[in-house]
Amino acid sequence: MKKFTSTVMLTSALVLAAGQANAATLDDVKAKGFLQCGVSQGLPGFSNFDDKGNWSGVDVDVCRAVSSAIFGNANQVKYTPLSAKERFTALQSGEIDVLSRNTTWTATRDTALGLNFTGVNYYDGQGFMVRKDLGVKKASELSGAAVCTNSGTTTELNVSDYFRSNGMDYKLVAFEKADEVVAAYDAGRCDVYTTDQSGLYAQRIKLKDPSAHIVLPDVISKEPLGPVVRQGDDQWFNLVKWSLFCMVDAEEMGISSKNVASKMSSSNPGVKRLLGKEGNFGKNLGVSNSWCGDIVKNVGNYGESFARNLSVAPLNIKRGKNALWSEGGLQYAPPIR
Repeated sequence: MKKFTSTVMLTSALVLAAGQANAATLDDVKAKGFLQCGVSQGLPGFSNFDDKGNWSGVDVDVCRAVSSAIFGNANQVKYTPLSAKERFTALQSGEIDVLSRNTTWTATRDTALGLNFTGVNYYDGQGFMVRKDLGVKKASELSGAAVCTNSGTTTELNVSDYFRSNGMDYKLVAFEKADEVVAAYDAGRCDVYTTDQSGLYAQRIKLKDPSAHIVLPDVISKEPLGPVVRQGDDQWFNLVKWSLFCMVDAEEMGISSKNVASKMSSSNPGVKRLLGKEGNFGKNLGVSNSWCGDIVKNVGNYGESFARNLSVAPLNIKRGKNALWSEGGLQYAPPIR
């Protein structure tokens, strides 16, 4: 708890700096020729790198979308791997231009740190993973357990709230880096690993024997995850926000990386606006009117990003709450008009 408090209560100087962000982030990014994007230190499906240093994941695709909107090229991005403890300071200080790192949108983070969340690219909830041979079927059976998690996260507060409200004892074993948590859990230093459910499925594949572990069905919190920027630069806030909205709107309208070229000749007014054939929506954001079409061409729509990174083995995560609103999910973006 003390570590979490010290992480959230950052120095007033940093918060003030974030609140007075240079209102020309877009100009700065254009001038240096690349986007500096803060990501995780390796979370499969969200932001992860291969042995050649190539990054992929739904959070990485947000970075690639913003790069496409600015440069017409998804690859003008440099990635900064950050721990949960480091991420907000890196954004506040200007070390990165945008944070796209499985980060939960909360009241404190949105109002007290000089930061703005630009949307939700993954609706999640906190869960628990245990060894099958522990014989536990639900979270209410975890009284007395040693619980591994990351320090400096909402996870610590959520697990405290859950155990206290249910009159259960527990021992918290917290580490700064996600891989340290995985290693400790795998070595038997704790009985339970808790984080967002998506993170549990992603980290399970790193264990020595993934099949020996199960993710319990209980979800104990709301974890809307999304990209973050500094307050004080509305133009940049709008661009990052609408880059994500573009991907969601494109999926809803049936525009994908596979058919975007043929859609350029569409007579549908909505399609024409999205692809920059009508209106000045790109210019209003400070980029080319082809911004959204470039995002879809280079990165794909939201559904393509989800399928490419999360729906495939070994994660096999279903759309669930992250389906489009028209299909019973929560993903919904304002129209481009």
